[in-house]
Parts: sequence; C-alpha cells; structure tokens
Amino acid sequence: MSRGSNLPAEADTVIVGAGIVGCNVAYQLTELGRDDVVVVDQGPMPTTGGSSTHAPGIMFQTDEPKILTKFAQYSRKLYSDLEGQDGEQAYNEVGGIEVARTDERMEYLQRRVEWAKSWDLPDPQLLSPEEVEEKLPLVDSNRIKGGYYSPTDGQVSGVVACDALAREAMNNGATFVPHTRTEDVKVENDAVREVVTENGVIECDEVVIATNIWTRQLGEKLDVHLPVAPVEHQYTITESLDELSDATADITDHPLFENYRNVSGEKAKRLLSGPDRPILRDQDNALYFRTHGDAYGIGSYNHEPIVPDPQELGGNDSGGEQASVHEFTEYHMDNATHPDRPDKAPRQASDELLPATDGAELEYKYNGMFAESPNGLPIMGPVQQYDGLWTAAGIWVTHAGGAGKALAEWMENGVPQLDGERIDLAHANVNRFDDHEGSWDFARDIGGEQYRIVYSIVHPKWIWTDKQRDIRRTPMYHSHKELDAELWAEAGWEEPQWFESNADLVAEYSDDIPDRDGWEGKYWSPIEGAETLNVRNNVGLHDMTSFNKIEVVGSDAGEFLQYLCTNDMELDVGDVRYTLMCNEGGGVRADFTVTRTDAERYLILTTGREVGNNHVAWIRDQAPEDVTVNDITSSLAAMVCTGPNARKVLSKVTDVDLSDDAFPFFTSKQFFVKNVPVTALRVSFAGELGWEFYTPSEYGERLWEHIMEAGEEYDIRPYGNGALDALRIEKGFRLWGQDLHTEHNPYEAGLGWAVDLETDFIGKEAVAAAANGDNIEHEIACLTLNDETATVLSHRPVLDGDETIGYLHSAEYGYTVGACVAYTYLPPEYAEPGTEVEVLYEGERYTATVREEPLV
Repeated sequence: MSRGSNLPAEADTVIVGAGIVGCNVAYQLTELGRDDVVVVDQGPMPTTGGSSTHAPGIMFQTDEPKILTKFAQYSRKLYSDLEGQDGEQAYNEVGGIEVARTDERMEYLQRRVEWAKSWDLPDPQLLSPEEVEEKLPLVDSNRIKGGYYSPTDGQVSGVVACDALAREAMNNGATFVPHTRTEDVKVENDAVREVVTENGVIECDEVVIATNIWTRQLGEKLDVHLPVAPVEHQYTITESLDELSDATADITDHPLFENYRNVSGEKAKRLLSGPDRPILRDQDNALYFRTHGDAYGIGSYNHEPIVPDPQELGGNDSGGEQASVHEFTEYHMDNATHPDRPDKAPRQASDELLPATDGAELEYKYNGMFAESPNGLPIMGPVQQYDGLWTAAGIWVTHAGGAGKALAEWMENGVPQLDGERIDLAHANVNRFDDHEGSWDFARDIGGEQYRIVYSIVHPKWIWTDKQRDIRRTPMYHSHKELDAELWAEAGWEEPQWFESNADLVAEYSDDIPDRDGWEGKYWSPIEGAETLNVRNNVGLHDMTSFNKIEVVGSDAGEFLQYLCTNDMELDVGDVRYTLMCNEGGGVRADFTVTRTDAERYLILTTGREVGNNHVAWIRDQAPEDVTVNDITSSLAAMVCTGPNARKVLSKVTDVDLSDDAFPFFTSKQFFVKNVPVTALRVSFAGELGWEFYTPSEYGERLWEHIMEAGEEYDIRPYGNGALDALRIEKGFRLWGQDLHTEHNPYEAGLGWAVDLETDFIGKEAVAAAANGDNIEHEIACLTLNDETATVLSHRPVLDGDETIGYLHSAEYGYTVGACVAYTYLPPEYAEPGTEVEVLYEGERYTATVREEPLV
C-alpha cells in the first residue's frame, strides 16, 4: 500500500479511518459502483493500531436490538466470503456458547433463544452443563447451570478482514493512504469541501468519519458534539497450556505477521491464530474467552469503568504501542472492582470456569479501548449540520460488515438496506441526540454506565438511576414531584411513568388489573392499569411536553408539506390532519399531525421519544431555502386532558364552545384557559374524548394547575406514560419506533388511509407500488393473548408450529379489553382476523388470536 506522500488532490468520498468500519464502508461503496473513494489513516495498514488491531474478534450474533443481530448476521456472511492472504477463509465459524451460573442468567439465555428466533438466526439452542462440557471440555460443568449455543457464531481477525476488504476495494478503484493523520475537515456554506491531513489537502464532496475512539476529537473541530466515549477493557492471553497442546500452530509465516508484529509486538503471533473450538462467554462474571492455538485468551469487562479523555488519546504509527492500547492494570484483574459484581475478582472467576488456566502465567495482557454511545448502539448516518458529512462510530468488529453495508446503501441510494431489505436505523442515527448528550460530562458518565451494563441482565424498561439524571424538567415537574410521580428519563426529560398519589385507584379497579410476577412485572406498577381505566371511565391529565414539536414557516410552507407528507395537505387555518412521512424507499419515516395555525405557519406534532430528533433533522434536510423549520419542543409546554368527563372539566376554565359541532374532531383553536393562552387541538393519543393544549413553557405549570383544580369535582387524575402506552395500543394507534418504522410501508402498517396518491410526495413511487399489492410480504396484525391474565413483552417470536412467522413489535396489557394486546407483522395469510398463532415468551407458548382493530 502507498505511503501518505501519495495523497490524492481530490476525491468524491474520503473515509477517515481504515479500521474494520472504514474498510467495510469503502468495500461496500465500491461494490455499489463508486470508484473515487480515498481512505486515509494515521497508522500503517492493514494493522492501523486502532481497536480492529487489538480486538480478539469474537462474534456473538444474538442481541435484543434487532439491528445489532442483523448487522452481525450480515458480517458473518461477508467475512465468510472473504479470503485472507494466506488463502484461508477470514471467518472461523466455530460456534459460540454463553454459560449461566445462576437461574436468573439461565432465564436470560432463554430470551437469547427467543430473540434469535425473532431475528432469524439459525438453530439457537439451550444446553445442559454436560452438553456445554462436551463442546468445551475445559469448562468445569459443575460451575454452571447450562448454556446458550449459537452454531454460526465464531471469530474473525480484524487485521485479516481489513486487509481482505481493502484489497477488494482497491481492485474496485479505491485508494488507501496510510501514515496520514487527518487534522480537520473544512466546510463552506454548510457543506463539506476538503479534508486537511498532515500530508496535504484532499478536496471532496463527502467525508465519512470512521475513527471510532477518535470520533469525538474530529467532530469537535466542526462543532459537532458526538457523544462517543472511549472505554477500556482488559484482554489477556495465557502461556501455552498442556491441555491445548494439540492445537499448537506456527503462524509466523502468515503473510501479515511481520506487519502485525511491527504494530502489536510479539502478541501478534497469538492474535493471528484463530480458535479451534467454540468461543465462550461467562456473562455473570463479565468474561469472554477464545483459544489462540495452545493458549486461552481471557477478556474481562469485570472491572470498574475506565473512561479516558478522548482529547488526550495519542495517534498510531509503526514503531510504538498503538494508542488504542493502554497499560494493563493488574489491580483490575486480581480484585473485584465492578460495581455490580463486588464478590469475585475476574481472575478467580476465570480459573473457576476454566481450571486449566488456574496458575497459568498471563503471557500477554493489555487494556484495549473501544467506543461506547449513550444507548450502546452505533452512531451513523448523515450529520444534519453539514451536507456530505457522515459518521460511522461506536461499531464493533461483530457488526461492522452489516453497518458498512447499510451506510453505503444509505449514502448511494438514500435508504439503509441489508440483503435487499430496508433496515430501520432510527436508534443508531447520528441525529438522534439531544443537546445535553454532546457534553463530555454526559458522554463520559453514560459511556461508563454502558460499559458497566454491557454483560448485565438489563430489562428493556430499565433506566439510569444515579448518573446524568434530572437534566430536563417540564414546567410541571414540581407538580409531578408533589404527586409522588415515578419519574423516568426519556431523552433527558424527567417524565412520569405513573403517580403514587393514584394508588387508591388500584382497589377500585383491582378486578381488571392482573398481577405481573415475572420478567414482565419488573418496572411495572398496577397503578398504570388504574390510571388507564380512570381515563376510560372518567378523566385524566397527561404531560406530553417531551413530544417533538416542529414549526414550519414560509410562503411555500404548504407546498413543502405536501411534498413531505403522504396525505392531502390542503388545510384551512385551524385544520388538523394525520399524515405520514416516508423515505425514498417508501418506508414510514414518521407519523404525525399537522395543524395549520396561520396562513404561512404550520405545527407538526409527533413522538419519537428517544429518537424524535431524527424527524427534525429529516424535515430540515428536505426543506427548501425559503422555508424555515424550527424545533420548538422546549418552547411549548404540552398536555392532554382526556376521558368522558374532559369536556365538563374544561368547560369550567374556558368560555369556548367545546361541543362537537363547534369544536369537531381534528380541528384546533387558539383561546384562553382562564388567563393562559393556548393552542388547543381536538385530538388524543389516548383514544378518548380529549384536547391537547400547547402554551409557552412559562405558562405550563399554571395551565396544569388550572385544569387540575377544575377537575377536582370529577376526581381528575394525572397519568403517566405507562397508562398512555396501554391506552394507545388498545385503540390501535401506532407508536413510531416500535410498531411503525422505516421497514414498513403505509399499506403494510394498515395506514393506507393516510395516503393520497393524487399528490406527489417523497417515496411515492415505492408507496404506489405497495398500494397495488407489490412488495407486501407482511401486514400488521393486532393480537390478543387467549389467556386473559397473561402479559408478554416485545421482541418475542410469533410462531406457527415451529416456524417463526413474525415477532412482537410492541405489547402491553389492554385493561379495557381485558387481555394483553400486541402488534406484529405477519405474512398476509396469517394477518386475517380470527387466525390463531402462538407467541414464545420466557420459554412458554401462549396462544394468541388476530383481531379486528381498533379493539376500543
């Protein structure tokens, strides 16, 4: 490979970083036909000295987030097709086993099986302790309860894969430039113009930041505050073990050995040696293992978080230890320092599970770094501040192949795809973050917390409890505290999940609130059910300030919204319309209501919760220069008063006629609630008679008090997000990011009524094809469990016999219908009302029936 002095003067696309992510993106872009791609890296190639160089390359594919499993699946297939310079396949498909030392972990491994079935991983299995020992003879089966086995898991050398990908990319026309540190990215008129390196400037139209632990450094130069935190974990390799003597291999004649040794030293002869038996995880002790010839590699996350300052990270080049490796901290291996595992040191736990390592010298040992994000998912996509600026960070070797493919499709064709199918990346989108997440205080603390829980049993409703809380307060925060709200963090907002002050309602509605004793009962209160039934039967008030609120202003705002939205957007002032927003592939990019508040002013209201900022970024990106798009989420307090008695309550605080004739459904008015100015919409995500109110934030608390005081006569109660989820799901309202996202087109989602094909909008061609019945492989289906006392959670497989036909996108108990309600997407022949299917949940099969919607 050429040295940095041969830097091209210009390119269409520059990728900064030639680790496993950068090489994957380069390979995929050139496979899609691009031939003017330049990849620059500060270190030598292919052993750049980043995480790809020191990573042991183990690939456990199964995870609860669908995108991680799908990325890993694609990576496995891709790496299996790659050939290293030694003529061998780059991927070692030896299988992977996770063991359980506790009953709680064994239950978790059952969830692994169910996620694997949901995401179409082949042949996931639970093993007895004896079956684990059969596949891994050095494991002491007396120490474990059993294991989870995924036969297609394995290992890939980051260096071998990088080399193979780079060679293929260069054959397709790409240029790789090592020993060239990127110092800056220059922009002009909010668009990328050039990359400044230590060896010269490259003029370009696009830049992909694929620098992993260095991502934050480069972003800061552009005032793009990316919450990427480098974290350290320990990796050690034992001396030769007699028990592995039959696996001795000399790899010093490998074509990449000398290159590898120049960067990593003598441990290269171990790191280049692939495993000959299943890789292993002991998550109860935050440990993982793989063989290196006749030695065992031991990786440990079982220590307190160590989060270096990214501004203090050095660079990589030959002739010294790579900057992604820090000195081994012996203390963290020999002492129990992990805050959740205080009783056993990592070395002790390792020697218990693998007695052959007991007393063995750790021949090689170091603290290696990787990058964490606030939700543990990649940070990728187009950065909204600058045209042509893309990121691909926080991505492991396991997921890099799939992430690289999805990003390349996104860059080239406008829609992320894997194997020809859309994949939704909302929770990995670089634009999902709120302003506070860009602070180093936040990124450091939450990066450390993500490290802490990486091998923990984490409930899907779990929230941070003591780090980076109480950041964003709605105007009603103090009112919520007075009513003993159970506050959960949502995009930094402190939001009520339920109110302890409503505990007295539980006795009133107890016959309609089944107990939850298992996994589904964690982070749940029967008060959620009581609040739900109170709204259905009486009246409630909900704080919805955190919903995304977007203002679109300009003489061409109406024309722009028509191009943005699938529905007919010919609105009079005061009209409210539900519509969808699709991407170029016809996937639903968001659903929202649009209110025309003035001749040239519109209000968009939507909920994306943790990913709602993606909507804002997309709308801004599509808007013409003469249309202004403002995120006014924080400017307006918002609440909804809903339930059969809502009109009676509100009539006490306003003189406005609230009758159906004077104030019909899907209209809005501006008036006063006592002395507070409001924009009121006759809509309700709860599916009952109700009005949403929007007012400048400084009025929010007083508006809340006015409505609560007016409702005392009717025993009005506040209600939290738990009740809202139950209310909306039994009404059939979709929640974007769960049962609605870009993998679905409007007709698959049952929302064809929100599409007007007489108008032109983004993605129309693909949507029109779906309207004709093309590309409809799955349709939304509303299920209720036949066991009226049972509740299940999402992401579990829907079965016909032993065949997986779908998975649960969302699920919640429907207190009004008296059954758990779930939404899934099934092949059309299964989506017919009356069809019976089964849901696999916590190892049990539950019969469920497809129902006509809405249920309420």
